[in-house]
Amino acid sequence: MLNSIAQRIAQELNVKHSQVEATIELIDGGDTIPFIARYRKEVTGSLDDTQLRLLDERLIYLRELDERRKVIINTINEQAKLTPELKASLLTAETKTRLEDLYKPYKIKRRTKAQVAREAGLEPLADALLNDPSLMPDSHAEQFFNQEANISIAKDALDGAKQILMERFAENPELVGQLRENLWNNGLMVSKVVAGQEEAGSKFSDYFASKEKLEDMPSHRILALFRGRKEGYLTINTELDEEPVNAGTLSMMEYKIARHFGIEDQGRAADKWLQEVVKWTWKIKVKTSLDMDLKKRLREKADESAIDVFGNNLNDLLLASPAGQKITMGLDPGLRTGVKVVVVDETGKLLDDATIYPHAPKRQWDQSLFTLSALAKKYNASLLSIGNGTASRETDKLAADLIKMNPDLTLNKIMVSEAGASVYSASELAAKEFPNLDVSLRGAVSIARRLQDPLAELVKIDPKSIGVGQYQHDVSQIQLGKKLEAIVEDCVNAVGVDLNTASVPLLMQVSGLTQTLATNIVSYREQHGAFKNRKELLNVSRLGEKAFQQSAGFLRVMNGNNPLDSSAVHPEAYSIVKKIVSVNNKDIRQLIGDVSFLKSLDPSDYTDENFGQPTIIDIIKELEKPGRDPRPEFKTAVFKDGIEQPKDLKPDMILEGVVTNVTNFGAFVDIGVHQDGLVHISQLADKFVKNPRDIVKAGDVVKAKVVEVDLKRNRIALTLRLNETLEATPKPIGEPMNNRKQQRKVAQVIQETPANNAMAAAFAKLKG
Repeated sequence: MLNSIAQRIAQELNVKHSQVEATIELIDGGDTIPFIARYRKEVTGSLDDTQLRLLDERLIYLRELDERRKVIINTINEQAKLTPELKASLLTAETKTRLEDLYKPYKIKRRTKAQVAREAGLEPLADALLNDPSLMPDSHAEQFFNQEANISIAKDALDGAKQILMERFAENPELVGQLRENLWNNGLMVSKVVAGQEEAGSKFSDYFASKEKLEDMPSHRILALFRGRKEGYLTINTELDEEPVNAGTLSMMEYKIARHFGIEDQGRAADKWLQEVVKWTWKIKVKTSLDMDLKKRLREKADESAIDVFGNNLNDLLLASPAGQKITMGLDPGLRTGVKVVVVDETGKLLDDATIYPHAPKRQWDQSLFTLSALAKKYNASLLSIGNGTASRETDKLAADLIKMNPDLTLNKIMVSEAGASVYSASELAAKEFPNLDVSLRGAVSIARRLQDPLAELVKIDPKSIGVGQYQHDVSQIQLGKKLEAIVEDCVNAVGVDLNTASVPLLMQVSGLTQTLATNIVSYREQHGAFKNRKELLNVSRLGEKAFQQSAGFLRVMNGNNPLDSSAVHPEAYSIVKKIVSVNNKDIRQLIGDVSFLKSLDPSDYTDENFGQPTIIDIIKELEKPGRDPRPEFKTAVFKDGIEQPKDLKPDMILEGVVTNVTNFGAFVDIGVHQDGLVHISQLADKFVKNPRDIVKAGDVVKAKVVEVDLKRNRIALTLRLNETLEATPKPIGEPMNNRKQQRKVAQVIQETPANNAMAAAFAKLKG
């Protein structure tokens, strides 16, 4: 099946069959996607990491499909029912749904009414009436009375025949497939409030009596409906708005069933009976089954979209710009429990800690400033990282006073998301790293480190706890987990990891490294000191040639005895650099960073049987700027003084903020008031926007204008269209609305968005 799978994937990705075959061989050989994307471009024809991830996903799906296909063919063959035509259909089935449709008539199931009727000898009666509707059902049924089966009247015989035909009709794969697609293309999702739950389920009031085309439903509304049903406030069903056809006796779907089996009311004796069979088939057998199928399909569609949103936001957050290796003070704000303070060195090592009480009820402002000033001077701190939770703006004021008090220090204050910090602080990893440190102070360490290097710190936290997802607790946790693991792996390997400072969780994300190997690397480092070169990795317990091959290019040894070890040039390609050095009579240290010389090189001059032009081009680019960080330059938003709560906001105010979450319908922006504002998709730009991520990404610093503030509901509407005068709430695209409708629409959009720490006040009721 390998060739057919490779051919199909090649068609889907619009690439060559040979590229897919070669990539599958690499994957089966144990190569990771990051390694293949970076170091096997000649083999794959330069497929990028996105294409490779899609290829890997489809490979898994199609192999599972083939395994299921084999089981089904063997099962039907054991029943002696595998015809050449059926086998051909099974072999060409392209989806799991189609495969199961074909298998359904042969699937071993509980004893059905149709099976009982067959055992009673009623199948010939069913066949006779279907093939010759001119027969009189009652009189013909008399031929099939069976005392042993308790069939002594025509009605019982006809009921049994009806069950046989209903099962046959409902298990016809071609018919069921057609009906399913028809319902998907033309059907509606209808939701209603559960009687008596109007008040308790008021947050789902927009769905108390709603209808929407199935194929048009966006993921956030699908997930909202399923959540409403799960919580017991809504009922949801698929329906068709259809007029009766066939002289008003059959609905459209019933008519399709009848037509498929040649059933038509021509006034013959059995026509009415056959039409009743059709109606019961749709009502009892097919409609219920298709309703379940389409709800599953809707759920999968919503899951896929929501997981993509989560993955994109996580990618942007992990690749946010790092402040760099600077001594940093981390402040975890609090009121009654105080502000937790830590100081970490350039590598994130804890130097000192304290707890201060500047806010109510103790209000020890001056004492707190004295403590902070002493710590800042003692360690010559240059960054203040402030968590954005409770009392963050008050603590931001404290930091501002600290900076004014110490003009001799180059202190900069930055507010960062503290989402997930509490998860890290209570984790086994944090306990092992800081066994004698209070849990709350561990959170402050995380806040400090995530400013220095967001990627290195956030990999220690379950991605689901970082708070950038859309209905993250409602989607398939297995699929979400797989997606997020891939995102984290790709981000870590795109940036590279310092072998001598990386933690076990960070090393675990490096291509080819397991938790055991990552732990062994750290243990080796603690016993023998810093790694001097990449080759030394081979001395690490259980780290063999394969793991070295997969990981070495992504691990950096700074200031080691081989300058190439600090670059993304893989050790297997060092010979190419030596060739360049030899041909051009240059010292390797002179070569690195000599941009003008490196740009003058012709990559084709250095190719050989192992390395082609794509690899040579990558090597030359890497030598121009070895170890280059793909992340953007560090910058942060400056929140406006005096704007600390939603009540301080006024329409038309222009404020700086940070994008915290991007969804399919817009973006949420932290403007420093403990409640993120929504920029609807229609307000992201002065042009049509199909995908919000084309305009903004999580972590972006933006300027936004306040459009409307709803203090009662704690909701804020923003726009990035700064030059436009707005008189009302932003209009959703394609829906001209009056002001009241617009407000309801924005309220609905906000309501349907998942909670995270930054939005907790507004969305607490929706937390999954």
